Amino acid sequence: MKAAVVSAAGEAPAYVDFAEPVAGEGEEIVTVTAAAISPVTRSRVAGSHYSSTGTYPVIPGVDGVGRRADGQRIFFFMPRPPYGTLSERTVIRTGTGIPLPDDLDDVTAAAIGNPGVSSWAALAERTQFAPGQTVLVNGATGTSGRLAVQIARHLGAGRVIATGRNRDMLERLRGLGADAVIPLGDDDAALEASLKAEFAQGVDVVLDYLWGAPARVALVAAARAGREDRPLRFVSIGSVAGPEIALPSAVLRASTIELVGSGLGSLPPERLRGSIAALLAAAGAGRLGLDTRLVPLAGIAAAWTAGDDGARTVVRPGAAGV
Repeated sequence: MKAAVVSAAGEAPAYVDFAEPVAGEGEEIVTVTAAAISPVTRSRVAGSHYSSTGTYPVIPGVDGVGRRADGQRIFFFMPRPPYGTLSERTVIRTGTGIPLPDDLDDVTAAAIGNPGVSSWAALAERTQFAPGQTVLVNGATGTSGRLAVQIARHLGAGRVIATGRNRDMLERLRGLGADAVIPLGDDDAALEASLKAEFAQGVDVVLDYLWGAPARVALVAAARAGREDRPLRFVSIGSVAGPEIALPSAVLRASTIELVGSGLGSLPPERLRGSIAALLAAAGAGRLGLDTRLVPLAGIAAAWTAGDDGARTVVRPGAAGV
């Protein structure tokens, strides 16, 4: 079969022939119809993600949409290595696929699954979020962050605050559900002042896609200005701005901040599947949106190195063109 194959860490995938997957006990073969190129897909095959196997050659891709042998459309994730989702076929554990709603197309499902579940699972499973609460999305101008703003509003947030470096995208977020936007820049003092003003009003949940310096500033601002009657759940989801922070212990000792993480391994598989199913149902009902760009599997090399214009790249295995 044809597949996108990475032969060594740091290399771009090549469109080549690869051995057909063979299902073992408790496994099934899926014919892939759509799969997105996500940041976690890139970092896993580069060897920089905490879930990387470090084994090559490997087919990239952690999730996608496909057909079971009986033709049922499913969203699936975490195929058995070295098989990923950027291939004509892959292999998954039997029963782990999630049936797609009839009103949700393959491309939208593939594009929205991975970035959307990051905030859906964080709000539904990793915090005590309740309708009417205030959510701050730190790093909201990326794909996951833009969906997080929409999802927070869809799940009933009374107020949504968005931060990000892309000022044009920040303004677009007002139309997607953000009540307030805060630009990120190089002036940490100005950022802290803006965040303190929001925390003083009351913030219940922070969905953090950045970590690094922006997360540290946000945590310090929350500790200094947060309300004692409003416990804050700060959820670490991504680390775009850096993998580590130097955080004064007083930030946690002298505040009502609860620091948790949300990602692969933070939820039992059945609860993660539940979050994905709920997300896909909302997407099928037209309540969530995301720009997409379609490419054939044969064009994987160019798609892998293309710049980010805000659209999620979705690969269509078996398609000569789209």
